[in-house]
Amino acid sequence: MHAPVPELIPVELLLHAYRSGIFPMADHRGDREVYWVEPRERAIIPLGGFRFSKSLRKVVKQDRFRVTCDHDFRAVIAACAEPREEHAESWISYQIESSYIALHEAGHAHSIEVWDDGALVGGLYGVAFDRVFCGESMFSRTDNASKTALAWLVAAMREAGYALLDCQFMTDHLATMGAVALPQSAYLEKLREARGPASGSIPRAVAAANAHSSPGNSIAQSLTQMS
Repeated sequence: MHAPVPELIPVELLLHAYRSGIFPMADHRGDREVYWVEPRERAIIPLGGFRFSKSLRKVVKQDRFRVTCDHDFRAVIAACAEPREEHAESWISYQIESSYIALHEAGHAHSIEVWDDGALVGGLYGVAFDRVFCGESMFSRTDNASKTALAWLVAAMREAGYALLDCQFMTDHLATMGAVALPQSAYLEKLREARGPASGSIPRAVAAANAHSSPGNSIAQSLTQMS
């Protein structure tokens, strides 16, 4: 007997929520309800303040991984929803997973995939609108995989004319990458400032980097120039 197909959160409702500074979460994988979160404090990574460490720069420049955008969104969100040691339950319910797949198919959610010898070893996904990208979750199955995904995302956002990278909640890991905490009121102001279309797109920026003879070197140069 097949499990019931979860009811989708409408695309327009999701976009309206993100433009209002709120986002959905669930209590566990099988939860059939969502609750809407408006944090008092918001974590963002300033696009000019990404901490591109020497060790990560070496990994990126050497093209240790192959990086793609929107190559396998479903696999990335499924990996992000897997249980982790620090979290017994995932907040990415089947309903949220299906809803973000629909959002991706509508062109408003993107994934960055990190590959090693054909295997998906890391990545992230999030919601894109106006000049804003709201990072939802990331995963890593090997050292530096999720950091590489984030480095490529920041470089692509810069290239595409984006203004705001939202990380939702502050963590020690994000802090090492340059994330800073803002009151929600300040975050909402940044949302307003980032209204309007971007000059490019994240998928096209990733594709442009991959057109170079050394994609990682082009990303490293971009990030080094802005730091």
